[in-house]
Amino acid sequence: MKIDTANIAALDFAKGQGLIAAVVQHAVSRAVLMLGYMNQEALQATLERRRVVFFSRTRETLWEKGETSGNTLDLVSISADCDRDTILIEALPHGPVCHTGTDTCFGATAQPAGAEAPGGMQFLSQLEAIIAERAAAPAAESPSYTARLLHSGAKRIAQKVGEEGVEVALAAVAGDANELISESADLVFHLLVLLRSRGLTLAEVIAELERRHPLASDARRSASLAS
Repeated sequence: MKIDTANIAALDFAKGQGLIAAVVQHAVSRAVLMLGYMNQEALQATLERRRVVFFSRTRETLWEKGETSGNTLDLVSISADCDRDTILIEALPHGPVCHTGTDTCFGATAQPAGAEAPGGMQFLSQLEAIIAERAAAPAAESPSYTARLLHSGAKRIAQKVGEEGVEVALAAVAGDANELISESADLVFHLLVLLRSRGLTLAEVIAELERRHPLASDARRSASLAS
């Protein structure tokens, strides 16, 4: 169940003596970032500020994640579990989530300064996260091309994807490998922006490809026979 200001009362705060467990997940990579606790006031503040606010059990007060470090969690969505006594918060982190300096509170280490940039699907996930951050920023406050494109609407973004698709085809026919790579990069980037504008992710596209692939069907069939 999606949670908003209209249905906070449907949650079971009584079971936890006024508190409810809040699992925070990265909205793009799906990594579990941390666990915190909220009372009804903290949840209300989270929804209003669009930044994650917890209740400190030691200080017995509200605290917004990153209020001193600047490593905030921008709210994307909140869902309740089947018992309505635990919530899942999807958020976009700004900087390390854990006070120890790691990306999550479950041992993932932050990339050291000067380390080699991530490659493959990990890079695409990070690019998606950057695009999602641009989408959350008001157009007037962000000079980036990505933010302007996102705020121009899905129709304009779709037009750009079409244009880049034509450029890829022309580069392929021309036989220039470097040009084909460059235009393909433009196409992938604009496709990621289009997906974000419609609330979709590359992971969903990959899942559809896996569903179609014969190997995926064979794997499901083998699992069914094994059980």
